Amino acid sequence: MRDKTIVITGAFGLLGRAACELASTEGARVAMLDIKTAPQSLTESSLAIAVDLSDLAATTRAMDKVRAQTGAIDALLNIAGGFAWETIADGGLATWERMFKLNLGTAFTATKAALPHLIDARGAVVNVGAAGALKAGAGMGAYAASKQAVMKLTESLADELKGKVRINAVLPSILDTAQNRADMPNADPVAWVQPAELARVMLFLASEDASAVTGALVPVMGRV
Repeated sequence: MRDKTIVITGAFGLLGRAACELASTEGARVAMLDIKTAPQSLTESSLAIAVDLSDLAATTRAMDKVRAQTGAIDALLNIAGGFAWETIADGGLATWERMFKLNLGTAFTATKAALPHLIDARGAVVNVGAAGALKAGAGMGAYAASKQAVMKLTESLADELKGKVRINAVLPSILDTAQNRADMPNADPVAWVQPAELARVMLFLASEDASAVTGALVPVMGRV
């Protein structure tokens, strides 16, 4: 990934930070997009932009700024998203709308805004689906449905853009985060996926080493 420009959305979350650090280590120019301002010092090869990814016009301006300052957009990692656990009986439509906005909406908007630049670079997009979206458990309906939509967006775009831009997705199981440890105190986090492990798979799919891979939904299951 040396000298490539990688845009990472949700860059200041746990997975986003892991992806930014790994991409920088591999010599990439990293453009960090998040609704929040940068909480960390930036390297010379990094650019941070605060943007609301639900706003297509603002996201388009952000992508244009990245292109203007770096000269290209070679890859987009759509990491921005969210999670909610809520049963149908006790919940409401608002949670479903929020999950689709955070997970599907941000992936759609960022990809659409970056698309002209990605086509110019014959670049790659890597989305984040979820292994739990393959069969939703109780309370997982809204989250799983939104992630399944991300997975179908991935497949559809891969077919639409074949020969122009590669589109793939990772399907992680449980990530080892402080929140997941708090929510599942009796579980064994050793079996979970580390953020850096998932980031490495995403960067592989964005790299030329995966030049023949598009439309793939790649399970990342840890050690379960």
